[in-house]
Amino acid sequence: MDPIALKAEFPILHQDVNGHPLVYLDNAATSQKPRSVIEAVKRYYEWDNANVHRGVHTLGSRATDAYEGAREKVARFLNAAPREIVFTRGTTTGLNLVAHGYARQVLKPGDEIVITHMEHHSNIIPWQQAAKATGATLKYIPLQPDGTLSLADIESTVTEKTKIVSIAYVSNVLGTVNPIAKIAEIAHKNGAIIVVDGAQSTPHLKVDLKALDVDFYAFSGHKMCGPTGIGALYGKASLLEKTEPMEFGGEMIDFVGLQDSTWKEIPWKFEGGTPIIAGAVGLAAAIDFLESVGLDNIDRHEKKLAKYAYERLSAIDGISIYGPPADKRVGLVTFNLGDVHPHDVATVLDTEGIAIRAGHHCCQPLMKWLEQSATARASFYLYNTEQDVDRLAEALLKTKEFFGYEPVR
Repeated sequence: MDPIALKAEFPILHQDVNGHPLVYLDNAATSQKPRSVIEAVKRYYEWDNANVHRGVHTLGSRATDAYEGAREKVARFLNAAPREIVFTRGTTTGLNLVAHGYARQVLKPGDEIVITHMEHHSNIIPWQQAAKATGATLKYIPLQPDGTLSLADIESTVTEKTKIVSIAYVSNVLGTVNPIAKIAEIAHKNGAIIVVDGAQSTPHLKVDLKALDVDFYAFSGHKMCGPTGIGALYGKASLLEKTEPMEFGGEMIDFVGLQDSTWKEIPWKFEGGTPIIAGAVGLAAAIDFLESVGLDNIDRHEKKLAKYAYERLSAIDGISIYGPPADKRVGLVTFNLGDVHPHDVATVLDTEGIAIRAGHHCCQPLMKWLEQSATARASFYLYNTEQDVDRLAEALLKTKEFFGYEPVR
């Protein structure tokens, strides 16, 4: 793949910020959108805009075909069945649907929910609330010093009392890729289900849900070249049947009486109201774009960039990098520059036209484990280059000079 040629497909990347060509390195927060996705959403609104599953007129039929066609595309992309794909607002909504609609139906006092310290708040808070509501216990698999998980720790934490294991496929801070297939095997051996936060894996890795044998899997479109406000939850059909909807109203019902109502079949029983039609159309276009590039190509490119960035930043005195070694991480590098606050680092980099993330990254328990209040993060995608990493390294040297930072020897 040619990242320079791919960059030409992203209109937003061709601008100056603060007098410098933009280098966008905040892809773990949200990716930019290629022209084909922007045009797909625009074309929907200009040509097909109507509500779905309702009108029998031509526009309504075309909108319904586009919406359900997007569901089929997501299913093929993940190797799932269309009825196992529920459209949501994103990963957060999907995880909450599992924690509220499924977990609260099956958990009881004495049961255990197992997660890790590296989870995004969206994969912590719903389980805290589910545990409080049901009397279940929330347990954490300990992390190794490099931010990875050991199979021994997983096997000792997941027990016959465990009913749910919920874990990120890829850490949004450490870049750690967790052994999901093996964790699923351990969970199932103990009679538990596994829920996967796929926000950081779906844009970057080829995901085969049947091969992984996960029970639920949530992801967001905006991190994978798609629009904001759209995502999906995969669930095994037998488990979705047991899951209660979180929203009630039009479109998710089968029959409404004066005192009681019944729901449509899965997945439509979870999609009350007017759905995110244009978002689904844009997500389908994003999948087309990613598949044209090739997920394996994207994975190799990002790992190469991450290794290069790890080496360039490690060579700068005062830089501390968190997470596994360069050959065991995906395309991001999380770091700090001595005692300079990450917000100050990000502000100086912004004056050089470089966009990174700074803060706790919605991972405060992980920050506590790292013994840091916040970190800086540079995250890469298919349109980033080694020249972008060079710009980052050069700007960090200027940041050191700006703050007069000298490492303690």
